[in-house]
Amino acid sequence: METAAVQKYNLDEEQEKKEIVRHYRALLRALKPRLKKGDRELVRTAFEMAADAHKEMRRKSGEPYILHPLAVAQICVEEIGLGVRSAICALLHDTVEDTEVTLEDVSREFGNEIAHIVDGLTKISTVIDSNTSTAQAENFKKILLTLADDPRVILIKLADRLHNMRTLDSMSREKQLKIASETVFIYAPLAHRLGLYNIKSEMEDLAMKYTEQQTYREIARRLKETKRERTRYINEFIKPIKEVLQEEGFTFEIYGRPKSIHSIHNKIKTKGVAFEEVYDLFAIRIILDSPLDKEKADCWKVYSIITDFYHPSPERTRDWLSNPKSNGYEALHVTVMGPQGKWVEVQIRSKRMNDYAEKGVAAHWRYKEGSPNPQQESKFDQWFTQIREILSNPDSNTLDFLADFKSNLFTEEIYVYTPKGDLKILPVNSTALDFAYAIHSAVGNKCIGAKVNYKLVPLSHKLRSGDQVEIITSNKQKPSEDWLNFVLTAKAKSKIKDALKEEKRKVAMDGKAALERKLDHMKVTASQHNINELVQFYKQPSPLDLYYQIAVKNIDLKELKQFSLLGDKLEQPKPVKQPEHVPEEHVKHQIPNKKDAELIIFGESSDKIAYKLANCCRPIPGDDVFGFITASEGLKIHRTNCPNAAQLLANYGHRVVKTKWVKNREISFLTGLRIIGMDDVGVIHKITNIISGELKVNISALSIESKEGLFEGLIKVYVHDKEELDELVDRLKKLDGIQSVQRLEESQL
Repeated sequence: METAAVQKYNLDEEQEKKEIVRHYRALLRALKPRLKKGDRELVRTAFEMAADAHKEMRRKSGEPYILHPLAVAQICVEEIGLGVRSAICALLHDTVEDTEVTLEDVSREFGNEIAHIVDGLTKISTVIDSNTSTAQAENFKKILLTLADDPRVILIKLADRLHNMRTLDSMSREKQLKIASETVFIYAPLAHRLGLYNIKSEMEDLAMKYTEQQTYREIARRLKETKRERTRYINEFIKPIKEVLQEEGFTFEIYGRPKSIHSIHNKIKTKGVAFEEVYDLFAIRIILDSPLDKEKADCWKVYSIITDFYHPSPERTRDWLSNPKSNGYEALHVTVMGPQGKWVEVQIRSKRMNDYAEKGVAAHWRYKEGSPNPQQESKFDQWFTQIREILSNPDSNTLDFLADFKSNLFTEEIYVYTPKGDLKILPVNSTALDFAYAIHSAVGNKCIGAKVNYKLVPLSHKLRSGDQVEIITSNKQKPSEDWLNFVLTAKAKSKIKDALKEEKRKVAMDGKAALERKLDHMKVTASQHNINELVQFYKQPSPLDLYYQIAVKNIDLKELKQFSLLGDKLEQPKPVKQPEHVPEEHVKHQIPNKKDAELIIFGESSDKIAYKLANCCRPIPGDDVFGFITASEGLKIHRTNCPNAAQLLANYGHRVVKTKWVKNREISFLTGLRIIGMDDVGVIHKITNIISGELKVNISALSIESKEGLFEGLIKVYVHDKEELDELVDRLKKLDGIQSVQRLEESQL
């Protein structure tokens, strides 16, 4: 569903009607196996209600709006595997929010269940474009709350987001960046956690298409170029296995599929290898048509057939048959050495397991009726219980909550046992303290240590799969601030924060009393308005923090004398020097430091505005960038592929400023390169000769470390723009014995 056609939208009314009917019929075809008596009429009513409600509306691309709900319903049915009721909800998902249709209308026509889901979808979108960062985060929190309430809400929301991502071409650049970042930040991890791997991969690929356009296009081009060669290799690899599987009487499908662009890019980035060296550009998948009681045995049989032909890599075998992932994923993965010395990943699964892998949570509900695998069901339901626990804590700071929740969405899992042999699933790198909280928050709060495999270990001990853990508690123990540094799970973090907050609250009560006495002495009431004025003045996040700081004597309230009274309302003293202060600071930092003062056009005006370059990604002219208004340091410029970009754009979309570089050749920017290669005689001379001699680029610093025939060099250089840097990288890569040249991402400069 690429959008090239969308941009040249020029259908007349008649053609439009035909197009809408075509999409509607395609939806009915997809639903056909699921239609019971009376369902067709219900779907028709929903379609007519939506078509009528949206009849005057158009999408940014110019096409009739109704095509969007139709496409979302189609994704729900075909790609997520949902049924008739979800399709109806998808058709109606924007009506209550954007049109005259009310929830009562939906309820009257389709009943309470559908009205409840549509209400969930409406609640989610109402905050989406709001103006404060936390409202954006609150919105995500709402999404997660509805997930615990009725997972179909979130599945329809994912379908909605996927269709928006597929049709993002017609949006403005800022909108593209914001929506793409939001998708990577929360929706892709959610799809992953719900077992919707295809949707997760497509979302990540599409997001990358807009945030890292150049890299995306480059990898897509290379994949296209190597397609024929890959197909030939896959056929050669599959041939002997196919023959034996047929002889053994298996009913199966076997095929190779390319890895997603996003995952290939991740490999290139994390392993520091070139495209040609990414060994798993594709995976071979074998799907067996086996009866439920023979699934596992058949998968292991196939494993043994493959390893008869090709040598497996033992540390890269993943057995998710015996221990399925908590999102329901079951399969056997083995990486083997194929022809021409290439590593190949093979995924072996049954048809039912494949359904889980592609349709995730929806397949779980569908199979639940027959409940083929009680172990898996309890795991899935366990995960939902966990979500509900995390979400039932309304007091937690939303941004912290999101960060904690997200860290738990994406991690691989380990399997740990209680002394009685009960299994607990935790994220990789969880500690003994995480395990204590996984048992019960009361056990966590009183935990003083643990025995892992009968040996005494501290709270911060990292657990490994297969460990047996016994928690030791004491009634005298209570959580401390540093506990937060060695727990990983969202549940543990939120429970520790709760306990600390409770302690803080007790201390804060003394501070509150002290403040009230002081105000009373000044004949001022401790009204909400007055407390808020003081919170603002002392730059505290909340009244509780203000009381706490007073109690621990960090704030002594002597500034209260400077406040004036208007009736019974406190007024902050007017900051005399405040307005000049910010520009002064910018001038101080920037004008002497010429390399930081490159010009940027904001919006459409070309005013000179003071700004700083973000240390986390060090942008240089020519990089794809956005401006971000910070609370304390004015405007900061980040690269769109900066490690922090997704979080900033997703949580604080309203603070983003459109930016673009203006050529200014006199100004140089500091950037850095990491070079790895063979430690050969004269290699340093060759490198410096290219940089200083041929390209006349100034070197700011150079450090080289040699080790066992290899060297690693860190070079800091001043360049004018990205073109100059790219040329430098290309020239260095062409030198004999140079293995890789990478731009320094983080603030190692």
